[in-house]
Amino acid sequence: MKEIVDPIHTCLVVWDVQNALVERIFNKEEFVNHLETLIKGVRGKMPIFYTKITPLKNGFQSSWSYYTTMKNFGISPEEAVKMPHFMSKPEARDVYPEVFPSSDDIVIEKSTASIFVGTDFEQMLRNRGITTIMFTGISTEIGIESSARDASNRGFYTVIISDCVSSSNKELHESALKVLDKMFIVRNSSEILKSIPN
Repeated sequence: MKEIVDPIHTCLVVWDVQNALVERIFNKEEFVNHLETLIKGVRGKMPIFYTKITPLKNGFQSSWSYYTTMKNFGISPEEAVKMPHFMSKPEARDVYPEVFPSSDDIVIEKSTASIFVGTDFEQMLRNRGITTIMFTGISTEIGIESSARDASNRGFYTVIISDCVSSSNKELHESALKVLDKMFIVRNSSEILKSIPN
C-alpha cells in the first residue's frame, strides 16, 4: 500500500461533497469526521481535487438527463424540462464547510457522473505523473463507482476510501462497496493515513 499511495504519484479526489448532498446522506457526522481527518492528513503532501455538480443551463441538458429526472421524481416530460435542478442554487453547490478546499486545491466543475468526462482532470494527472487516484465523496453507487471504473480503464491505480464515501441510500452504498472491493483497492482512512509518511 505504501508504494501504491506514495504521495509522489497519488492524488485525492473529494467527489461532490456539497451542502445539498451532505444533508441527505445516512451517516453525515461519521462521514464528515473521517473525511476531515483524511484531508488534513494528506493536504500539502499530494494534490487534492474537489468536484462540484454544476448543471448545464436548463434547455441544454441531454434528453437522458430529463428522462432520469422523470424517473426519479415520477413526473411528465413537460414537468421535467421545467423543473429546476436540485443544484441550481449556489448555496446548494457549495462544498461543505468542514472540508472546504484550500487555495492550493483544485476545484473541478462538471455535469456528469464521471470526473473524466468534459474536464481536464486526466490531462492534469498525466502532466503531473500521477498514477494513483484515491476517491472519497458522495455518492458511492453513482459518481464514485462511475469515476473509479473510468480511472481503472485508463490505467490508474484506483483506491476507494471506504469510510469517506457515502450515499443517501445505505443499502445501495453497501452494495456498491462490495462491488468496488472486488474490482479496486478498498481501505479505510486509518489504513491509508498509516501508509502515507508524515
